[in-house]
Amino acid sequence: MSIRKKIVFPVFDYIGSPLIGTLAVFFLIMETRHPLRKRRVMRRHRAQRNVGLATTAFVALRLLQIPAFVFVARWSATHKTGLLQRFSMPVWLHYFLAFLLQDYGSYTWHRLNHRLPFLWRFHNVHHIDLDLDVTTALRFHAGEILPGIFYRGAFVALSGATPLQVLVYEIVFEAATQFHHSNWKLPYPLERWLSYLIVTPRMHGIHHSIVRRETDSNYSVVFSFWDRLHRTVRLNVPQDEIDIGVPAYRDFEEQTVRNLLTLPFRPQQPWQLPDGTVPDRTTLGQKGNLTP
Repeated sequence: MSIRKKIVFPVFDYIGSPLIGTLAVFFLIMETRHPLRKRRVMRRHRAQRNVGLATTAFVALRLLQIPAFVFVARWSATHKTGLLQRFSMPVWLHYFLAFLLQDYGSYTWHRLNHRLPFLWRFHNVHHIDLDLDVTTALRFHAGEILPGIFYRGAFVALSGATPLQVLVYEIVFEAATQFHHSNWKLPYPLERWLSYLIVTPRMHGIHHSIVRRETDSNYSVVFSFWDRLHRTVRLNVPQDEIDIGVPAYRDFEEQTVRNLLTLPFRPQQPWQLPDGTVPDRTTLGQKGNLTP
């Protein structure tokens, strides 16, 4: 088999990538027409930096992560190491369970990125964005993707997902990430009900708050019930009271592509505003329904 055939995946490259690109444009249009939160910085200025950073992350994603996950899935199928390969079940059920297990791996990986200081150094690059929109979904440091290959790859091996199931999940993963990072103000009744099943813009906006206890919540990527299951859900925080970002990193001029790439290798600032105060909120908003 040629090298090209080993790294080209038609489902992802010829179906998934155009779909993800089309959805990105759609979310961009909808968040422009129906904004959820007021912007602190002009979008085009942030977009230039977010896209600039995304180029390095995309290389890691496409040339390392996707091939690695497909390789692990093939290896798991050959050696029958996956949980789902040990049971006889309908094809649809195998797809559904494989998707669930991979999504649970994404939830736990995201949570680890907030818990472990070394991982947070890289994930912090994503969180210090001063606004939240579809371009934030591109803003990931390549250093965050590399260790994720081993962790999330282990879930692929243990689940017994097939290469096709891996590629389908990664397409949905990227689309869901764009959706819940978008600044799209959906009709409140619709989003309230959607939030019981999937992660929505209002729900994920809370996760990007400068209030630490709000940032340390809502870790789910596709299905939102993982947060309810682990009691990490936080919902009724009004969107107009949320300040996006990380307290110590409030200067947009310092968030150049170069500084973002080197941020993980520099001392991390404490969770406090430049004046030394720690952002907090009297109403923590853990219980109840999603708030407009």
